[in-house]
Amino acid sequence: MTHPLLDLTPMTAGRFAGVERKVAALLGLDAAAPGDPYELVIMQGEALLPLEGCIRGVAGPGTVALNIITGPYGQTFGDWLRDCGATVYDLAVPFDTAVTAEQVRAALAQQPDIDFVSLVHAEAATGNTNPVAEIGAVVREHGALLMLDAVASVGAEPLRPAEWGVDLCVIGAQKALGGPAGVSVAALSARAWERLEQNPQAPRHSYLSLLDWKQRWIDAGRTALPHAPAQLEMLALDACLERFSAEGPELVMSRHARAAAATRAGVSALGGGITPFVTAARDAAPVATTLRVPEGVDAGELVAKALAGDSTLPLAAGGGVLAREMIRVNHYGPLAAENVVRSCVAALGEALAETGGAPGSGVNVPAAEAAVSAAWGASQ
Repeated sequence: MTHPLLDLTPMTAGRFAGVERKVAALLGLDAAAPGDPYELVIMQGEALLPLEGCIRGVAGPGTVALNIITGPYGQTFGDWLRDCGATVYDLAVPFDTAVTAEQVRAALAQQPDIDFVSLVHAEAATGNTNPVAEIGAVVREHGALLMLDAVASVGAEPLRPAEWGVDLCVIGAQKALGGPAGVSVAALSARAWERLEQNPQAPRHSYLSLLDWKQRWIDAGRTALPHAPAQLEMLALDACLERFSAEGPELVMSRHARAAAATRAGVSALGGGITPFVTAARDAAPVATTLRVPEGVDAGELVAKALAGDSTLPLAAGGGVLAREMIRVNHYGPLAAENVVRSCVAALGEALAETGGAPGSGVNVPAAEAAVSAAWGASQ
């Protein structure tokens, strides 16, 4: 039996390196300043692999870290840093807003010995996005390394690691790029690689080891892969990068921005007591819009009612402590489309009308659908 997804010739080192070059171009690293070159590694696993690899590569008992928490991933990074023996100061802000550069500056001034900062660009789980360019300038002025989780933001909004002073940048393709989840990328500045090489605790001979990849792949001239690559995932990554390039970054990012604006507009016109979870539109991520349900309504039950009519809609209840009060509308990749947003808002409205919504607040699905279309057109 033959199958086009199974009967494949092995991926060559040259093909693998070619995909790396496309990722570097996506991040603007093919034209990074010569004085601060970046090298990237496509790791054969979901993005938690390079995220943990970066933290365990740079952190140790002598590390003093500022861990910025604007959602659940920031909490995870703090756990990893403490497990490495680092001294960790958490800067936590409410999940319905974004951190500011001024808050970061104040935290660094309070603890001048901080030498590592971890930050999530866009938190798909909570629907906020952080001003990385401004924060990067503050962190670089302080002299610390900046690690950025850009898994949710890449492709949906501008991402320029070299320009913004990001030393360790991790991306995945499964959201705005509409690609596979089984491969991910860590891009490191020269300063970051130096920190890894000086850290006696950095993983070696390990699946978490970025240094193994650097020694056996980058420094060796990219002539032989360290181990068998995830063939299908690498081909899918190559294909999604080609598709992104063909559509054009500006158009892809515009679709995501319009989807976020249209979702907020539709919900505002819907009524029933449901409101955007992230208060200010400027702090809202373009990959997902989170919503706060009215008091007395269970988010999980409302989502279940909405999905009863169409189980393919990209709706989900919040996770953890937010499971009862938050709904997430995922509008990334091919889901960043007007018809998807309109269907999600309408389904939520119909479910909300069935539950009664907030007392004295009627549900108006036609008005919400009209607001979605108007906002989508106005954003073009």
